[in-house]
Amino acid sequence: MNKKIAVLPGDGIGREVAKGAVSVLQAVGERFGHQFSFTFAGIGGSAIQASGTPLPQETVEICRKSDAVLLGAVGGPKWDHLPGHLRPEKGLLGIRKELNLYANLRPVHYYSSISETSPLRKEVIEGADMLVVRELTGGLYFGKPSGRSRKNGEDSVVDTLFYKKEEMDRVIRLAFRLAEKRRGKVTSVDKANVLESSRMWRETAEEIGREFPHVKLEHMLVDNAAMQMIKAPRQFDVIVTENMFGDILSDEASVLTGSLGMLPSASLSENGPYLYEPIHGSAPDIEGKDTANPIAMILSAAMMLRISFGMEEEAKAIENAVKQVLDAGCRTVDIVPFGRRPIGTAEMIEEIKATILDNEAILNIMGAYA
Repeated sequence: MNKKIAVLPGDGIGREVAKGAVSVLQAVGERFGHQFSFTFAGIGGSAIQASGTPLPQETVEICRKSDAVLLGAVGGPKWDHLPGHLRPEKGLLGIRKELNLYANLRPVHYYSSISETSPLRKEVIEGADMLVVRELTGGLYFGKPSGRSRKNGEDSVVDTLFYKKEEMDRVIRLAFRLAEKRRGKVTSVDKANVLESSRMWRETAEEIGREFPHVKLEHMLVDNAAMQMIKAPRQFDVIVTENMFGDILSDEASVLTGSLGMLPSASLSENGPYLYEPIHGSAPDIEGKDTANPIAMILSAAMMLRISFGMEEEAKAIENAVKQVLDAGCRTVDIVPFGRRPIGTAEMIEEIKATILDNEAILNIMGAYA
């Protein structure tokens, strides 16, 4: 099977982890007899430096002609001085709009072998398995008007939260369909006691919930959800929420795994290629130091194989390799226990590749990092 993949490395460690994901996918292709064609394109700060814009039209066209898109990360302090419309993050928001990526799926999976890296007790997080479904095209991040002004000697600022009901409908409906295939529970998160947009969100969830009688629907205010996610994470199955709340809650969920470097994501479109990326940022402070955790990016590639290409066995091969390598004691610095020796980004990638290509390879590294 030949698949065309657009790769947008972006900035900072995005370039290191994207390179690792490509390398792992090549190993999958070798083992299962697939051909993956990779086309690299610019986005974010690197694109600003090369072409003066965070999202070149060439990048958009490459993505549209591809079967799926892999994205590393964007941003960094070297571009903080730029006006808002030229910031690297505008490239990320822009590609979401251009590809009509309306829903972001962020699975949170508990790994028993690295439970000690989480600040939460093992008995709290053990067995946690949730999926955060985040709306991507509306809300505060895209509302207009937005900006700063100075009038009568006083500074002011406005950001507008704007949603169409149809935007709410399609992402909530997706959450229910996903819950049907999981444990049959949807937690809709809002701020309906304050925001009119949240009251419409809750009403829409109720309407759709009646179409799925076998899925349990509960509503939870976002402040309570933030607390419950840490206090009792096993209660959640599928969480669905608007753009900003989803951004914050899914980052909070990284506490369950111990690191942002462990969480992948998939962004879905109604009519176009899907985009896959780790939830972490560009981490410019560790760029080029061979210390970044590539697992979130690699697991994002596994989500691509499963969701976009229907390659379930191949996706499981990556996920099983990650689990085996972690079980063997391999750790990057963000997930290494005190007193243990971490390995670098490149070595972690090579261990995962070796395990995909040869299931016995893991035996060679067992105990090597004790």
